[in-house]
Amino acid sequence: MNAVFEDSRLETPELPGPAEAALRYLASTGARIRSDAAELAASARLAADELERPRGVLVVGPEARLVRSVLEPVCPVPMVAWPFDRLPAWVGPLDLVVALDTDTDMLGAAPAHQSCLESVREAERRGAGILLAGREDSAAWRAAGRRSTVRVPVLSADPMAAAVVVLALLGRIGIGPDVDPEQVARAADLVSETASPHHDLATNPAKEMACALADADPLLWGGSVLAARSARRCAEALRRASGRAALSADADALMPVILGTPVRDPFADPDIDGLATRPVLVVMDDGEAGDAAGRARLEAACREHDVAVRSIGLPLGMEQAGPVDRYVTLLLEGRFSAAYLALGLGRLGEGASTGGSR
Repeated sequence: MNAVFEDSRLETPELPGPAEAALRYLASTGARIRSDAAELAASARLAADELERPRGVLVVGPEARLVRSVLEPVCPVPMVAWPFDRLPAWVGPLDLVVALDTDTDMLGAAPAHQSCLESVREAERRGAGILLAGREDSAAWRAAGRRSTVRVPVLSADPMAAAVVVLALLGRIGIGPDVDPEQVARAADLVSETASPHHDLATNPAKEMACALADADPLLWGGSVLAARSARRCAEALRRASGRAALSADADALMPVILGTPVRDPFADPDIDGLATRPVLVVMDDGEAGDAAGRARLEAACREHDVAVRSIGLPLGMEQAGPVDRYVTLLLEGRFSAAYLALGLGRLGEGASTGGSR
């Protein structure tokens, strides 16, 4: 039997231990970004001395695709996110290997992965430049010790925080866009404040979203590259939170689901007919024009088939924020919503797991 969502659980003054731990972890996202960026200035100076402009960039480790998504529009050299331990044959002394050697975070938000050790060792053997973000006591950290290597210490083991620091460093050496970790951290703090458990349903957008998805099958869509990525990551969080389906895809893939949804029967009795779940379209709106036509088609189909449309957007004052700031904002808002959904379903009660590392 599916768990019953009770919004009263969201307003309890004393949160269960697992729920408090999960929400506290999300709320400290900005602090983790700041702690991981503490050595950024020194690392940037070292990178300017040790790393020449590469022929190509290869990114490995968790959040490699996030780094690629941010770099691709502006990177002056070819670059690729690589999901395998063995490096491709073309990597050599003229190339740069960016390794994010971090763990899956507390909420299981990054895919399980092997250590970057083999990739770093192979890059070392081939004479490639190495930019490594990881713990100072890791095997990959020790394997990367030579010239043409820049090692960035990260303390939190949060893959997203490490990715923000790496992106900031790559921007400072002219390979990526300008990324200010402090600005990204402030954006995370802003979301954490509005999504605080101390705000009630009327003033907390994350709690409101959780209630909207309580008996729904979420369909998540983003019109830009980073908005679409945040939609995929939020769909993962919603699946873990509810144990139900949550789909993230482009407009063409979502359209058949919406068009196949029957119009709601106003005379249906949930006590007799059961409480049927219906799709809800969740638009990740990062303020970019993106696929405006795709969004218009989806929303028109939702109106025609009585499918609710919700959006996760940017708080006031963030219209001019950078792409990484907007991505972190959308992702964190979605993850807070997923945490409150799990709490309302009783999946973050005492004895429940917060979905730890795997």
